[in-house]
Amino acid sequence: MFKGGVRRSGLEWFSSLPACLLLLSVVLFSTSSDLHNQMLQGGEQLWSGYYKLRMDPSEPTCNPGRNIDAAVAQELARSTTEDDPMAALLGAQEKDPADVRLAIERSVADCKAAHQSYDNLRGQLTPGVKAYRAIELFIADLIAFGLESQRYILVLLVMLCAVTATLTRHHIAMRGMQTRLDYTVSYTLQTVANVMLLGSSLIFRQSSMGAETSVSPEDLLLHNVWITGFACLTLASLYRLVRVPVGLASGGTLNKAFFAVPLYTVMCLISGTYFALIGHASGIGIYLGKMMDLADMFLNVGLYVWVGMMLKQTRLATLVFNLFRPWQMPPEMLAVVAVLVAAVPTAYTGASGIFVIAAGAVIYTELRAAGARRQLALAATAMSGSLGVVLRPCLLVVVIAYLNREVTTDELFGWGIWVLVLTAVMFATVALTVNRQSTFNLAPASRALPAMLRAFRPLIPYALVIMTVILFYRFVLNVHMDEFSAPRILPVIMLAILLYEHVSLKNARGKASGEINHQGLERSVRGATNDTTAEIGALLLLLGLSVSIGGVIERSQIMQALPQSFDSLWSAMALMVLVLVLVGMIMDAFGAVILVTATVATIAYASGIHPVHFWMVTLVAFELGYLSPPVALNHLLTRQVVGEAEVLAAQQQAGSFYQRHERIIMPLIAMSISLVLVAFVPLLFYA
Repeated sequence: MFKGGVRRSGLEWFSSLPACLLLLSVVLFSTSSDLHNQMLQGGEQLWSGYYKLRMDPSEPTCNPGRNIDAAVAQELARSTTEDDPMAALLGAQEKDPADVRLAIERSVADCKAAHQSYDNLRGQLTPGVKAYRAIELFIADLIAFGLESQRYILVLLVMLCAVTATLTRHHIAMRGMQTRLDYTVSYTLQTVANVMLLGSSLIFRQSSMGAETSVSPEDLLLHNVWITGFACLTLASLYRLVRVPVGLASGGTLNKAFFAVPLYTVMCLISGTYFALIGHASGIGIYLGKMMDLADMFLNVGLYVWVGMMLKQTRLATLVFNLFRPWQMPPEMLAVVAVLVAAVPTAYTGASGIFVIAAGAVIYTELRAAGARRQLALAATAMSGSLGVVLRPCLLVVVIAYLNREVTTDELFGWGIWVLVLTAVMFATVALTVNRQSTFNLAPASRALPAMLRAFRPLIPYALVIMTVILFYRFVLNVHMDEFSAPRILPVIMLAILLYEHVSLKNARGKASGEINHQGLERSVRGATNDTTAEIGALLLLLGLSVSIGGVIERSQIMQALPQSFDSLWSAMALMVLVLVLVGMIMDAFGAVILVTATVATIAYASGIHPVHFWMVTLVAFELGYLSPPVALNHLLTRQVVGEAEVLAAQQQAGSFYQRHERIIMPLIAMSISLVLVAFVPLLFYA
């Protein structure tokens, strides 16, 4: 894994400005929907029957002054059958004059009512109504455009950020490019993989054009955007391949060089080769296209990363850590506190990997500043996102409930609290007992508590800013802060915090305790978006290829080799745990949920495992998989955000085997024990 091997130039806005505009458009479109709902309600309150005023009324074509007697006579004459032999032959009968008159009288009454309604509506179309209606209809059109554009926004965001990640050497890999051989092997295979992606997309487009069903212009445009994006990605990797940067060491071994290949490249080579061998060359393109079915979810991932990068630009994390500094906690206890505190923001970022990318650098920096050793700080950073994935309003749980009707978000979040307590206790136990290297000499409460209260004072304005935004959405837009609204509210909260810091620190720079180098609103947003672009490119491309790997597993029918049900719940659960951890080791959270829903979940249900229990086990097993070698995705993401140098420095530290690998072993012990307890203890009550 390598972070930012290339310095961002003065043209950094060339990629980050479009990305910023795309992310802002997602927030704008989703907020417009809330605003439109309120405008409809407001219009109805201001003008009764406003929904009828949204369009200009059409004048009725009927005649309200119609002569009823003449109309009755005309209708009766028309119904006479004496001069119509054919009608008489068919048995036509004369109409009852009373019925004819009644029908015509009703028709005339309805016509008069329609004209009266038309006149009333015209009278209500005041200039104020027309102005209000124009704004409301504009917002309605904006919402419709936003819904239609979601897929295109996602593809543009993925491609733009993927090209940026390629040019800046920011893709997620097992190790960084340290030698020229690493660089050459990595970018050669990246180019091959990108050619595979381009070819698969071209073949998918051609097969779609040749299908019996016609391709809509929207789908054709989407195909063209994918193809253009992969062509640009191929050119970017080819450009980096021929432009070898200076400063790389000579030598190197081929084995280590392969570890510098990005994970998305490995997944692409595996899935592309498999699909080519079975004669399904368009396979990768098809499975990447399936991302469009969950475009809103993947866009939310991008928003969460952006929120985390904006968080890095604020003083908020530093001020929160300032609350605990007066207690003079030993590093192990502070690491436990950091992981526990991180559970809440993790729930709002959707998945542990997203949180590690978003806030891992802040947690690592603060733990190191508090005196934590590198191995401990790296362990806590990697696990910082593992506890909160079971809390409301985690996006991953929402996706599980969306794909599985057997469970609801309320059930999963309800039991998730108990899983959080269990995993927190396990991590605290391991951190405070195994390899503890410091004494517990906490500061006396008489001294620490007043200092803690003083440290809380600078947080009050931040709390007020956050509450202002939440209350605005609650009372102005009638939107509660929950798992569905969090992706669009959190960016607004972070922008409001950056604006507050820009105003409050403009003339008082350096005076506030714990202040970072705040450089103003524009530079903060630009810096956050610069980091976001590369991180989104690395993460979303990995997510997309993870879906493709899921397609390989699904088509190869590996899961079908497993028994479709088990007589023993204990045997079923043991196999489920093994399979789920393995899936977590090779796939991202969202792609893994899609795969498990289609395969393993049905086996678990058929074997008698309760659906809520199964998904709680799944979430914990995934987290263990993300912390387990050889991939250990959360550790790779930690390396991505803290830097290669910090990890190398930690690996060079002397000590026992545990001390030299504490960053790997500590989370494994805590999550393994938690998984065993979550998986098997509930079986005692319903097995």
